[in-house]
Amino acid sequence: MDVVWACVFTAMCWWFGTGVILWLDRLPPASFRWSLLGWSMLLILSFKGVYESMREVSVANAYLAFGSVIVMWGWHELAFLTGWITGPRKVPLTEGAQGWQRFQESVQVMLHHEVVLLINFGILWLMQMDQPNHVALCTYALLWFMRLSAKLNLFFGVPQNGAQYLPAHLVYLASYFRSRLITPWFVVSISAAIGTWCWLVWQAQQGAMAITTGWVMLATLLGLAIVEHLIMIFPLPLERLWGWAMGQSSVESALSTPP
Repeated sequence: MDVVWACVFTAMCWWFGTGVILWLDRLPPASFRWSLLGWSMLLILSFKGVYESMREVSVANAYLAFGSVIVMWGWHELAFLTGWITGPRKVPLTEGAQGWQRFQESVQVMLHHEVVLLINFGILWLMQMDQPNHVALCTYALLWFMRLSAKLNLFFGVPQNGAQYLPAHLVYLASYFRSRLITPWFVVSISAAIGTWCWLVWQAQQGAMAITTGWVMLATLLGLAIVEHLIMIFPLPLERLWGWAMGQSSVESALSTPP
């Protein structure tokens, strides 16, 4: 039963946390400063929660660590989607840009966001020193790796790049996405993710690692990240999952995305 509750908690954090961010991002721009202010207060509390969770290995601390990191990650997502922390470039991709030029411009549109994510990881790494509970650090690392994989897939191109869901103030990002058939990178990234998930489950079944609450949460989160990757190739409207959060506004699907 503990395994079931850990899975449910992870899925609810993923679903509800994503929904809240989508909802806040579709409010009038004048509300963004208040949303960020409120979430920044939660960010401070999340660092406190992570610190407390790292001090001892327990079921309660696994929940505290995971929930705190989800709040922490949500702050980064909200800061990016509201346009507060993105990158030095805030205009569409140069028409006809290819190769190295396209890569450089793509990095520039989210450079500040990526740097702040790495700084946050560095802080967690320092906090982890000589502490026994690694759930928070592992959760953050998993989120970062899978999100980086998703961003690279958008760069190389996927059938369903989700450009139609961008908020109006980030519509220029659509020009950096590619809409194309499955690429070798997608095959490599999804295969690595599925292979890792299967290895984790196999190791647990063989008794090579303990099935702790933290392990269940991480395995569930990886499974959900795999689902997010699969959504890039199957036409599953996000409204089916977060319709309650996306009903206010969305960018039309006729956005300019390089074929």
